[in-house]
Order: sequence, then C-alpha cells, then structure tokens
Amino acid sequence: MPVESGSSGAARQAKQKRKSHSLSIRRTNSTEQERSGLQRDLLEGQSSDNLDSFMRMEDTKLPLSLRTNLLDLFSQIEREFENLYLENIELRREIESLNDRLAADGQTVEGADLAKGALKTKASHSTSQLSQKLKTTYKASTSKIVSSFKATTTRAVCQLVKEYVGHRDGIWDLSITRTQPVVLGTASADHTAMLWSIETGKCLLKYLGHQGSVNSIKFHPTEQMALTASGDQTAHIWRYMVQLPTPQPVADTAQTPCEDDVDFSDKDDADGEVEGPNDCPSVRVPTTTLRSHQGVVIAADWLVGGKQVVTASWDRAANLYDVETSELVHSLTGHDQELTHCCTHPNQRLVVTSSRDTTFRLWDFRDPSIHSVNVFQGHTDTVTSAVFTVGDNVVSGSDDRTVKVWDLKNMRSPIATIRTDSAVNRISVSVNQKIIALPHDNRQVRLFDMSGVRLARLPRSNRQGHRRMVCCSAWCEDNSTCNLFTCGFDRQAIGWNINIPALLQEK
Repeated sequence: MPVESGSSGAARQAKQKRKSHSLSIRRTNSTEQERSGLQRDLLEGQSSDNLDSFMRMEDTKLPLSLRTNLLDLFSQIEREFENLYLENIELRREIESLNDRLAADGQTVEGADLAKGALKTKASHSTSQLSQKLKTTYKASTSKIVSSFKATTTRAVCQLVKEYVGHRDGIWDLSITRTQPVVLGTASADHTAMLWSIETGKCLLKYLGHQGSVNSIKFHPTEQMALTASGDQTAHIWRYMVQLPTPQPVADTAQTPCEDDVDFSDKDDADGEVEGPNDCPSVRVPTTTLRSHQGVVIAADWLVGGKQVVTASWDRAANLYDVETSELVHSLTGHDQELTHCCTHPNQRLVVTSSRDTTFRLWDFRDPSIHSVNVFQGHTDTVTSAVFTVGDNVVSGSDDRTVKVWDLKNMRSPIATIRTDSAVNRISVSVNQKIIALPHDNRQVRLFDMSGVRLARLPRSNRQGHRRMVCCSAWCEDNSTCNLFTCGFDRQAIGWNINIPALLQEK
C-alpha cells in the first residue's frame, strides 16, 4: 500500500476544506435569499395594507394634495428598495462565482500553507470590493429618496429670465448699480466692461479704457460712477450716463424647479464667435486712474460713503486710495501670496482681503488713529473670496471646496461650514433673504442659507445655464424680474428669478 507524503496529504485536506467552505457559503446564500424574498413579500403586503388603510381613513385632517404626495413618496421608496433588493441578488451571484473561481485557483497552488494564504488574500480583497459596492449603492439610493422628499414637499423655483451676450472673452465679474437707473455691469477678459439693461438684455455702454483684462467692476453707492480693476496694473474710476430702453414683454418661459434630477448634460455647445453690440456707445477715458501696484489688480471696491476705494493685487498688497486726489492713503501688506479678492462692509469702515496663502484678513479703519488687522486661517487652499453680510457675518469661499460662515464678534471658528464637490469662486449673499450663491468651477451654481443648509441648485443643461466655469454671482434686491445674476467663462451673463419658499428657508 503506497504511503502518502506529508505535503500531498496536507494539500488534500486544504482542498476538502475549501470545497466544504464554498458549499457552506452557497447554502447560506440561498437560504438568506429565500428568507429575504419572504421578508420582502411580507413587507410588500404590510405596506400595501397600510396604504389601503391610509386611504380608507375618513377622519383624516390631511388635505388631499398632501395625501397624494405622501402616497407618491411611499411608492418611490418602495421602488428604490426593490432596486436595492435586485442589486443584492446580483451581488450574491457574483459572490458565488467568485467562490467558484477561488476554489479553482486554489487547486493550482502547491502546498497547503501557500494555498491558504493566497485564498485568504483574494477573498479579503473581493469582500472589500463588494462591501464598498454595497455602501455606494446604498448611499446613492438613500440620496434619491431624500431628494424625492425635498422636491415634493418644498419646491424652490429657479427661472432663467435673460442672457446677456456680447463679450468676446470670459466674464470675470459682475455687479448691480446701487442708484437709479438699475443696470447690470460686467467685467471681461476681452479688456472691456459693459453696462446692460436688465429687462431687455441690451448693451447700454461699453468701457474701453483698460489695456488688459478687466477683472472687477463695482458701482459707487450714490453716484453714477464705476470702479474697474485690470490686468494692466491699474484701477479706473469712470462716469457713465445711460438711458434705459423701453421694456419689452418677457417671454413666457416655463419655470424650472431647482431639483437634483434635472438633466445636467456634459455636452458643450460649440462656441461660435459672438458679435459684440455695434450700436453700443463707449467711454474710453477714465476720470481717475489709480497707479501704484506692481502686478495685476484683481479686485477693487468702494468704502462706505464712496470717498475711498481699496484695490487688491497680485503683488501681495491691497491699497487704500482717496478718490478725490487719487493719492495712496495706506498700503495693506502681510499676505504671503497673491491676493484674489477684496470686499468692503456696506455700513462700516471694514475691509476683508483674500489670498492664495489660504488666509483672509480683516482690516479695521473705524478708528482713524488705529488700523488693526486680524488674520484668519480657516481654509486649506486658496481663498477665492470673502464677503460681508448686512449683519455681523463674513462668508468665505475657497478652492478647498468649502464655504464658511463667520461671526465678526467671535471669529475663532466658523459658525457654519458648507462642503461642496467643486472649487468655489466669487460668492455673494442676498441682503433680504440671506441666501448664499455659490458659483463653481464645474459650471454649477448652488444656493445655501446662512446655516449651511442647501436650498437649491440652478438648472443647467446643454440648452440653458453656463457651459464653462461660473466665475461670479451677484444679487439684485430692487428688481422683481431678475434677483440673481451669474457670469462665467462661456462669455455670457445670466439673469435668474429665484423663488425660495419661506417654509424651505426656515428649515
């Protein structure tokens, strides 16, 4: 009788263990599958009975529309869980096929210890992949269910009203005049700034005084004056006089709900050459030129009262000028890298500057004898903008895909943090509704409240919305037709009508 060697006996025992282990897995899976099917049948019967009893309730005080919405939600939940159940069955089949493959691979491995090690490594890797797939599927389905609740119970309406087309290059910034007549101003990389009629979309005036990209535009609080910052290392102050054209009837555009299931197509329309307005009057000479920066002037703004302006530059400094004399009053230094934005408080002599050094600084000029500065390090990447609200808050946005809300009285830590999936550009905050508009690199625009709760996302597809990076947003509180404006590197600005229900804002 032949005697088996120790290694061949150990290999045969390992092979038998693998077969028995594979069979036990298959038996367990089939049993669990039957048990899951039975539980599903019971749940379906129970849910249908609950719905029937819910419909038979004669003493209910719920309105018919709300009952109908609830029934729709229940049916959506049932469909989502049914899809999960079917995906679970498919995953179990994949587990069985993996077990069969692992058993087949194990036969070719020499030695019991080596076979056990190989099987253990492959099994753990496969289990990890399946676990991750289950988690991803569960999260996606849960998000759809939650979105269904949001879209049905409270519906924010975002309507694209007007497109402002005429620039020959991307639009970096836009602003709304603070005096009558109320017009829209845009600053573009095509070296021009334009003023537009909000109602008709017609260009009213074009400024041609800069020799470089116009990076920012802001309007005087009480006079018809504009402040523009440029890549030619200067900031210009220029006067304008415009006459609004006769308003035309607005086309009846279908209102689009701000939901997550709007068709967001990644197809980009062909960018043709846009013909600029031919009959638009122009201004070529500024009333005041501010020179002292050694780099690109990326932003500028008026201090309260309009007698001084502040500019931010890539030379890592912000300068404070006197408007009447155009003299440099203060040079605000301290940032370690290029500045990206500057903003002034609407009611107080406060300035906030943002930088690529991941910080933003608060400059206090309320006391003429003391000019204090506070440095805030709340982000991990470039701070693209930081703006004041009418209250005592500062809102900062960054390339680290976060937006943070700060309290001026206690700025040690943010009172709210908004996390997004794309870098955030120049943000704006609505004065009346206190809604933050977030323009993103990924062509989306999202709306949040001051607590960090998302209210809506503006619709975007290959037929409407921006087709390139959205650079800036600006609110208009004095216009009932358009109350939000956005601009991007697709050479157009867009006027939106945003209607956020009070119930949604309270939540």
